Amino acid sequence: MSDISKRTPEEILFTYFRAKEGNRPHLMAHVFSESMTLETVVRTEAISFPSVSTGLATITDVLVRKFAQTYENVYSFYLGRPQPGTHAEKFSCDWLVGMSAKEGGSVRVGCGRYDWRFLSRQPCLADRLVITIEAMEVLSPESLDPVLGWLTGLPYLWCSAEAALETAPDIGGLAPIFGHVARGAKRA
Repeated sequence: MSDISKRTPEEILFTYFRAKEGNRPHLMAHVFSESMTLETVVRTEAISFPSVSTGLATITDVLVRKFAQTYENVYSFYLGRPQPGTHAEKFSCDWLVGMSAKEGGSVRVGCGRYDWRFLSRQPCLADRLVITIEAMEVLSPESLDPVLGWLTGLPYLWCSAEAALETAPDIGGLAPIFGHVARGAKRA
């Protein structure tokens, strides 16, 4: 892990996925400030999160500990990338995620938008994150292999929307996800 006082937003985003996907709550202190605010805008009934969470400990529980109790095989992708090696105070991009439920094995594929705000002072940490969940589709456990085959073939962690769509499996239930990802690609 690099010196926290010299980290860039790109490194913070990388560490966030490492913490969330790997169930590593200790890494969240390298992502968020103690007074961090998380806002979630959920536009689907298929998943739920508190609308506002405040403080590093609370957010770590929501995004890592509780999430890991429910889901496994998590693959997340940023569909945009901060300027490498630079420090910007804000960064926004679309995202794509796939995972399976530990109980019952259903598959979930979702997409949305991240709006990050970083401290302008050192150490470089996020002090606000808005996660918008545009769509989350729930599929049968039988779709796990084609979905994981698709996700594991994508360039991890930074992936273009075009690359994600190019190799997407032909599963009808994913049409809302693909539609949103395609609209995001047109905006970029």
